[in-house]
Amino acid sequence: MSGHTGRPKVGIVSDDALQRRRLQEAAGKFGLESCFAGDPDRLIDYPEFPEAALWLVTLQDEADHPTFFDYLLGHTDAPVLFGVDLAPKPGSKDFVRWGRRLQDKLEKQLGPLDARDSAHDLEALVDSGPAQKTPPSLPNGVTPASPGSLADEIWILGASLGGPAAVKAFLDQLPPCLPVGFVYAQHIDGNFTEVLTRVLGRHAHYQLKKAEEGYRIQNGDVVLMPVENEWTFDSEGRLVQLDTPWPGPYGPSIDQVLLNVADHYGKRCHAMLFSGMGNDGALAAPMLKAYGSRIWVQESQGCGNSSMPDSVAATGCTSFSGTPEQLAEELIKTIKNNSLLKSRHNHGSA
Repeated sequence: MSGHTGRPKVGIVSDDALQRRRLQEAAGKFGLESCFAGDPDRLIDYPEFPEAALWLVTLQDEADHPTFFDYLLGHTDAPVLFGVDLAPKPGSKDFVRWGRRLQDKLEKQLGPLDARDSAHDLEALVDSGPAQKTPPSLPNGVTPASPGSLADEIWILGASLGGPAAVKAFLDQLPPCLPVGFVYAQHIDGNFTEVLTRVLGRHAHYQLKKAEEGYRIQNGDVVLMPVENEWTFDSEGRLVQLDTPWPGPYGPSIDQVLLNVADHYGKRCHAMLFSGMGNDGALAAPMLKAYGSRIWVQESQGCGNSSMPDSVAATGCTSFSGTPEQLAEELIKTIKNNSLLKSRHNHGSA
């Protein structure tokens, strides 16, 4: 998808201006385009009836608009969702639940809503210049990972709409030579992979690379999971491409990436869920937690769309939430603490 072309169009009718605005914003976050947003009288007076794939209707008192429903149903064959719940205050837990209910209703009528960043959004990130702050240096007590060394610890970065900007902000704050490798699962149109590579390609220390058959993940890698087919690992930790597509409606399936990486790395595999819509990752995250893995999420406020990290947080298995910069800081701190524990253990057993 690029820009708004190809996005399903929805018509929004409400006699409350605030509700119209909140429904419009929600539809936009779900990757839908509003072709009409107004009150019933405005629709009746509209010069040309809008072509919508679906109508969302919420009225304070239906008796105030006796001719509206006959008019609407006489002019469209598209599904009409009547009596959509009133949107509560944005940012509240009720608002998150309201958004999920609305998304479920929309997906029942329109199929899976997989809002993705457009090529234009990604190109803007390429041109956004260098990171504002110089990344921190490797903390004392952490032995720098030698070039080409195999990664013992893997962090999965899972993201959808708004994810590339968040992941870029996260990587911008990491010092070089951290002893960690990354697997990046991003819902994205396969045609945009090259643009995404350029978005993250300015990193001297963390290079985005597409998964390759037989490759073993090294420290400093950010391995991008391809969209089309499922990938897994053999017993030696080599990447293996399967002949089958990813299960579920989205590629790559973040749930399946979590399971496949954890299957080989066990508790040495962890996950961070960034901005995105839907709930991909919420099924597998508790299983990883059971392995002893860390599950972290981007906090809601700064997300382009927070429903994916919110869904994972709602499972109760997350141990940290923060901005991309805070996630980077927490990762550095965690690696430092682990290095100190290891060196104490080694001295103790010497």
